[in-house]
Amino acid sequence: MEHSGSFTGGKINQEKEKNMCGIAGIINSYDRFSGEETVRAMCGVMRHRGPDGGDIFSAPGAILGHRRLAVIDLESGGQPLYSEDRSLVLVINGEIYNYIQLREKLKRSGHVFATSSDSEVLIHLYEDEGIDFISRLEGMFAFALYDMKKKICILGRDRMGKKPLNWFQHGNELVFASELAALKCHPDFPEELDHDALAEYFSIQYIPQPYSIYRHVHKIAPGHCMVFEAEKNCIRTIPYWKIDFSRKHSGTREEIAAELRRLVEKAVEKRLMSDVPMGVFLSGGIDSNIIAGVTAKLLGKSTCTSFTVGFSDSRYDERKLAAAGAEFINKHSGGKLDYHERTVEIADFSLAAELVRHCGEPYADSSILPTALLSRFAGENITVALSGDGADELFGGYERYLAMTMAGKLDRIPLPIRSLLLRCTNIVKDGGERSFTGRLRRFLRISCAAGSHRYFDLLDRCPEQMRQALFTPEFRSCLSYSGAEYFSSSAGVLSAVHEIEKLSETDILTYLPGDILPKVDISSMAFSLEVRAPFLDREVVEFAAMIPWEMKLHGRERKSILKYAFRDLLAPEISHAPKKGFGVPVAALLRSKWRTPAEELIFESTIGHSEFLNRETVHKLWQDHQNRKADNSYILWSIIGFALFLGEKKCCL
Repeated sequence: MEHSGSFTGGKINQEKEKNMCGIAGIINSYDRFSGEETVRAMCGVMRHRGPDGGDIFSAPGAILGHRRLAVIDLESGGQPLYSEDRSLVLVINGEIYNYIQLREKLKRSGHVFATSSDSEVLIHLYEDEGIDFISRLEGMFAFALYDMKKKICILGRDRMGKKPLNWFQHGNELVFASELAALKCHPDFPEELDHDALAEYFSIQYIPQPYSIYRHVHKIAPGHCMVFEAEKNCIRTIPYWKIDFSRKHSGTREEIAAELRRLVEKAVEKRLMSDVPMGVFLSGGIDSNIIAGVTAKLLGKSTCTSFTVGFSDSRYDERKLAAAGAEFINKHSGGKLDYHERTVEIADFSLAAELVRHCGEPYADSSILPTALLSRFAGENITVALSGDGADELFGGYERYLAMTMAGKLDRIPLPIRSLLLRCTNIVKDGGERSFTGRLRRFLRISCAAGSHRYFDLLDRCPEQMRQALFTPEFRSCLSYSGAEYFSSSAGVLSAVHEIEKLSETDILTYLPGDILPKVDISSMAFSLEVRAPFLDREVVEFAAMIPWEMKLHGRERKSILKYAFRDLLAPEISHAPKKGFGVPVAALLRSKWRTPAEELIFESTIGHSEFLNRETVHKLWQDHQNRKADNSYILWSIIGFALFLGEKKCCL
């Protein structure tokens, strides 16, 4: 066990040579154009994603760039990759877990491979099957494949949205990159902000896909590919996969648990493919303990290294539980788990500013900070880490699912009585979001909300009354819809029948690819660390969608079927511990270590004079928070995230 003292989050070190991936490119119908230097600059911005090297493909009508991820085929797996006649060129970010099976089948049909890379199978699959080849891929990926004969470019993204891909169109030119920051290198980058996206950001703390903070810049949606025909200047977006929650498994609890376990173990085994050091993230939660336990058992006599970080604030510290989990795995499950922990403290603002730069747009989920510190810690020792991401959405892990269930039962109580109870809680001193009174106040607030908007009201950090005070009249006049309307519109594409399971499906379509996965991608890539999520394996996801909701949220027990399937890997204290989440004490930090830099950022930077926010309201939110009249940490952190974004690049207002 390692006790490394404390680490103060500061500047990100991008000089350490490890492995990561980034892609970029420009496609158009011109016979000649001078975009090579632009693509080189785009790739240069993403050097942290691929410090092992990179290269550029340039031909009439297409320039593709790549920063190297050397996890598989370290010697010959450089990109771009080409077909045998060099009419097809590929750049890809990610991993293809079933490439060995695909490769062997393609070889038998006569294809000749130039490398041992997992990525080359995409080229040969496209030669055989055309655009439909993407549905054969199992993995996490974002790619661009250019067909020089047909003058088309295919952009594709994995089913769950693990790997990012952003794009915009300028005239008859398509520009794409893994990061928004890279797109901004283009001289014609469209800087106009999307006001509706900005309003959604203040409500849910991220910008949902396929939108971005920029009106004319988009994100490829998970489970979709996009075809750009350069000569016709035509874009087609094609969905190739969708989760189906409508069909349910009829097996017993034991049968479903056994199959779930088999699929998760299979998913972990697939993700152990690597030519570089690997490990696991470990917290005091169920999900990471399952992944750590399965990994340790699969590795047998080999050591599985786990990494845990914690804070001195006990409300946010899970190190004791994580250590207990590691000890239980080693004692009861035959695993060989090497446990390492580190105390981290975020004493200054520089890490937050650096991460916003990588995000390329406002982002206000403060858990990106400990995720980055965990990635930095792990990245000092390994190149690939496994995580437990996705289990909460798939197996009913969030407390809000239980809260929504209970709120529905309260509908039997007349609304005036519920409203009176809510007003009574407002009299009690605000003890913060994580206090009993804070949680009770939020619960009563949603119990008074209309059923169709209730879930959004639970998530909304900037409700209508706050919007009226915080947004300037000019900003409000530009908004075409509310966040609640956006969420309500997504209900039309849901396949779930159970009312609470619909919320889980909504999170899989919005929160998971819009908040959770970008957080992990940005924070890990910043430290040249690849993170793989076994729970997001296609087979696991499709099977999880078939599990009856009552087996996931069983009474008051969340993730019931998951805990039952892996009960031999979970220490009792972990199985029964309340979910903490991976957060930082933002409320306290804004009143202490972060107070001065945050105050300067809010009131002396661009945001203090922006056309979006009412300065008087921002000042009152700040003062009330400092005077402990209210816990305004969520909305203040959103304001800070927006201020950091504005400071990174002057935007067209």
